[in-house]
Amino acid sequence: MRVQKYDTPLRHCNYLPGKTMHMVYGQVEELSSEEYLWLINQRWRRFGYLLFRPECPSCNACEPIRVPVREYKPNRNQRRIIKHNSELLRLEIGRPKIDEEHVRLYVAHHNHHSETRDWQSTDANSALQSILNFTVSPLPVLEWAYYLADELVAVAYVDQLPDGFSGIYFYHSPAHRHLSLGNWICISMILKAKEMNFDYIYFGYYVEGNISMEYKASFAPNQILQADGTWDYFRKD
Repeated sequence: MRVQKYDTPLRHCNYLPGKTMHMVYGQVEELSSEEYLWLINQRWRRFGYLLFRPECPSCNACEPIRVPVREYKPNRNQRRIIKHNSELLRLEIGRPKIDEEHVRLYVAHHNHHSETRDWQSTDANSALQSILNFTVSPLPVLEWAYYLADELVAVAYVDQLPDGFSGIYFYHSPAHRHLSLGNWICISMILKAKEMNFDYIYFGYYVEGNISMEYKASFAPNQILQADGTWDYFRKD
């Protein structure tokens, strides 16, 4: 593994208002799952061949978070979601597909968030490029596709690591908000990892104060990566 790093100037933070962000990027040509696990433990994340890591001079709000799957204790709402969705939705895990159905779902998800969370809107061409960025990769990305009968209602892109799963990105149907699809994706990753005797689910960065990131702490107990490279418990219930 050889990481070609490059720096970027300070810019407006994507996660917290009034903050500035300093993001460091890296490019890899080859990458094994063992090497990527090592990088995760150095605070890196990735989309495709692109690695990224925040190194902000006056803020450490982006905290890598993981869930020890054998210790997971669903809260009341999560137990309700499990009971409701476990038989209702069908999960298919395989190689990523890129077709009109996937692009349409991505656009619907993203544009709903542009209305409710001030994201930038998108179109089919941009959605297609984004999906390619997530799935064209030095590692074999898994697509977790969730179906309600024959309708695709959610998609998650996932890395399989030596000790668990790492979420890359997911999107889901705003017309089916009553199914709590975002939460169900996270729960099903935990349950599948437990079924496969894995240890952890890596959910990327937790950012307190950002609605699109702080939900990750609701899956407990969980651990935060410390500055010294060790993982310590954050929320235990």
